Amino acid sequence: MKSSRLLSILLLLQTGGRMTAAQLAAELEVSLRTVYRDVESLVAAGVPLYADAGHGGGYRLLDGYRTRLTGLNSPEAEALFLSGVPGPAAALGLGAELAAARRKLRAALPVELREQADRMSSRFHLDAPGWYAQADEVPYLAQVAEAVWRSRTIDVRYRRWKEPTEVERRLDPYGLVLKAGRWYVVAGASGAGPRTYRVDQILRLADAGAEFEVPEGFDLTAHWQQYQADFPARLYRAEAVVRLAPGAGARLTGVAARALEATGVPEPDGWTRAVLPVENLDHAHGAFLALGADVEVLEPPELRDRLAATVRELAARYGAAGAGEGVSSRS
Repeated sequence: MKSSRLLSILLLLQTGGRMTAAQLAAELEVSLRTVYRDVESLVAAGVPLYADAGHGGGYRLLDGYRTRLTGLNSPEAEALFLSGVPGPAAALGLGAELAAARRKLRAALPVELREQADRMSSRFHLDAPGWYAQADEVPYLAQVAEAVWRSRTIDVRYRRWKEPTEVERRLDPYGLVLKAGRWYVVAGASGAGPRTYRVDQILRLADAGAEFEVPEGFDLTAHWQQYQADFPARLYRAEAVVRLAPGAGARLTGVAARALEATGVPEPDGWTRAVLPVENLDHAHGAFLALGADVEVLEPPELRDRLAATVRELAARYGAAGAGEGVSSRS
């Protein structure tokens, strides 16, 4: 709606200072022509908005001009109250501040919007962590958050999955991310970066006595989105050629299910031949054993041999148990 867009232009100029028409158009995802028309409407309405020509020019508001936030509609007010997740805020030491901010916002809303917001809070509860997983102990979260906020370099002892499992790192923490109940810090390390570290795997932390500057143009949200997009390529570094029994594909999820859809070829006996990504030999061994007799691994040979050895061991174990029970029953 035009009224919402006009308010957005006011708030952008109020918080961001001078902005060009191109910047406003990009932010609002509209054409330059639309921005020009909206600016004319604001000026006609008496808003003290000026255009500076030449290099470094753009639109700006008269110094000291402020607009009060009276343009919230019902869905926006509801969204604001739904966005406050108390658990993460408390973990960062901001639980009391969040509660105070919500009280102030609620008091400032008109009665009808206040009722809508209260209904949203009472009927929706956001619980970020997944099932069957205990919350991670994150003893250094507050210190990492402080370092992020103050742009302080930190020295950490960090536990990782490969050898050596414990390493010393000097980090410039650019930002914190909460994903599925787990905290991550995106940081530059020894001139390289940005890289991602699990905060719960920090074993020791100390201020390095130095400040850092976040690289120009770094965008935490954009970096995290790209990091997630690239995650399967980093995790699944190998492939297995398999045959799946009819219906077995329905038991696959995520990357494996997508790979089956992309590479699966039906065979005359009703089975499907496909190429599935795997993390490593150990992970693939466990994953394919879970499919039981509904999968046959063709490649790589070392995985096929390992599965065959496990099956022989299981057959011997359960065969011996069955024989023992038969002897006992006849005695």
